[in-house]
Amino acid sequence: MASGISPFFAPSTLPHGLPPFAEITVADFAPAFDRGMTEQLAEVAAITANPAPPTLENTMDALERSGQLLSRAQHVFFNAGSADSTDAVVALEEEYAPRFAAHEDAIRLDARLYRRITQLVEQRERAPWTPEQRYLVEKWHERMTLAGAALDDAAKERLRELNQRISSLQTRFEKNLLADTNDLAVEVADAAQLDGLDAGSRSAAEEAARERGLDIAGLISLVLPTGHPFLASLTDRDLRERVMTASRSRGTRGGDHDERDLVLELVRLRAERAELLGFPNHAAFVTADETAKTPEAVAGMLDRLAPAAARNARAEQADLERLAGHPIESWDWDFYTEKVRATEHDVDTAALRPWFEAERVLRDGVFFAARRLYGVTVQERADLVAYHPDVRVFEMQNEDGSPLGLFLYDLYTRDSKRGGAWMNPLSSQSELLEHATAVVVNNHNVPKPAAGSPTLLTLDEVRTLFHEFGHALHGLFGHVRYPSFSGTSVSRDVVEFPSQVNEMWSLHPEVLANYAKHYETGEPLEPEIVERLRASERFNEGFRTSEYLGAAMLDQAWHRLSASEAAAVTDVAAFEAAALASFGLDNPAVPPRYATTYFAHTFSGGYDAGYYSYIWSEVLDADTVEWFAENGGLTRENGDRFRARLLGVGGSKDPLEAYRDFRGRDAELAPLLARRGLD
Repeated sequence: MASGISPFFAPSTLPHGLPPFAEITVADFAPAFDRGMTEQLAEVAAITANPAPPTLENTMDALERSGQLLSRAQHVFFNAGSADSTDAVVALEEEYAPRFAAHEDAIRLDARLYRRITQLVEQRERAPWTPEQRYLVEKWHERMTLAGAALDDAAKERLRELNQRISSLQTRFEKNLLADTNDLAVEVADAAQLDGLDAGSRSAAEEAARERGLDIAGLISLVLPTGHPFLASLTDRDLRERVMTASRSRGTRGGDHDERDLVLELVRLRAERAELLGFPNHAAFVTADETAKTPEAVAGMLDRLAPAAARNARAEQADLERLAGHPIESWDWDFYTEKVRATEHDVDTAALRPWFEAERVLRDGVFFAARRLYGVTVQERADLVAYHPDVRVFEMQNEDGSPLGLFLYDLYTRDSKRGGAWMNPLSSQSELLEHATAVVVNNHNVPKPAAGSPTLLTLDEVRTLFHEFGHALHGLFGHVRYPSFSGTSVSRDVVEFPSQVNEMWSLHPEVLANYAKHYETGEPLEPEIVERLRASERFNEGFRTSEYLGAAMLDQAWHRLSASEAAAVTDVAAFEAAALASFGLDNPAVPPRYATTYFAHTFSGGYDAGYYSYIWSEVLDADTVEWFAENGGLTRENGDRFRARLLGVGGSKDPLEAYRDFRGRDAELAPLLARRGLD
């Protein structure tokens, strides 16, 4: 912190508002948080003390302008906590998580502010407002009501206590998981055990061991889901079992990083809070502000899909066991799946990795598709400093040369980064705040090979690059007045929709032909292989759908408990086993994609009672993919329509209304059932 002045105290002067990472230290956050919260509370107090009747300008615009210093600091800090955490960052997170919760409650539970917004709601039918302005008033009122603004003082006090404790537990869950995931990385003493891995994967395992100063053949760092990409290739069955066992044991080994008691407390507190707010359970509280509206609607979809998915997975398992000649365990599934794929579809996905070199996938695949669809051009900005040396900065422009924003690309795994892949905004577009552009980050967890070795991706990792860039485009394309609606600020159960749609371009003929070239020879992927790859897309869908549904329904099971039911649960493993059995998804060979004690989405990542949203969004996605196919596919006309009517509106209108505006009708379920092999 230069001269005691935090770099957050004034807006960034760097292009597009990129945070001044070269100047930021951990010591800069606390002063910015403290001053930022104080400033925002003063700004809100000025709104509520205004003797004039509430208007859009003196209430809503003023409220949307409030808290800019706090927002600048929090965006950078939250990204650091997930992408480049340190002990100092963890300590700050634990200190400020309850304070942030208390700060939010001070605004959301403010009775005077609630009264002003309620008065505006009563005016909305006769007021000369734009649709976005009317929607802003309605959403603020709805969310303050859901947050408890109408409760009496005693109930609000208990609510504040619950929110602060829940926030602290969620923060601790994420830090425990990161620490235990790092501790459980699998050490490989004998290089022969790495048989089956391609040169890039072997190099990554060797590099991971070197980074930790271990004199061994390799280190297999765990990924966030239950499974691991290496399980498809490792020929050593004992090593495969060690990797799977390590993955599934996260958070269950006792000691400081055990998550079981934390989960039980978190579930109980969420259930108590829901009942305090007038809901039967936490799932009902969450879905009230989503497009699903009720947990019964969620259950209606998941229950329809689960039996067919489980049945298909059992049939796939029988095929695998015939090939293997022995019962299939969870650590065998991916390995023998690839053998069946090679036998029945003549596709070896592991052998395709030389055609999926990361830089070419990014530039000639991901960026190429964005240029064809939306006219977006990309220029790397090596002169701009990001938050870690591995992070690259790209400047994005529209076809006419007008600025769009910055895209930060963080590809590689490291011990300071949580598992999985995700998008974070660092700043967002808003006409009210005079922010014309946005800054967004894509985080991935691809193992980093040794210097000089190529980064070769799996097919799943290729899809993930396209998926996360779909989120990035959603964040960059936002064109709204209010910061509450910018970019990806949409209902949680449709936020995955744009990113899932963007996955379709990974195997589009024109896009694939442009990037799928051998990293050494430049030879394109043979057309016959491409056709076989597309023909095999529904292969193993029983497993994929079952493992996803296992996690989604487990999330629902925990969060459909009433407060009294939650208090009666004492054994996490027993509850999980009973829940999966009740759904017919208790096949040991097909464990849920995330088990309770490492289910970061639901216990720390903001998808609590909302993991269903991936398949809920996929209904829109599959229907949209069908629309693109019917209307000529990869064209500027199609991209411009999708951008203008869906991506660009952010959260400024009801998402299902936006979808009807784009599609001309509501989404239909049939395309999803066909894609998943459930029709």
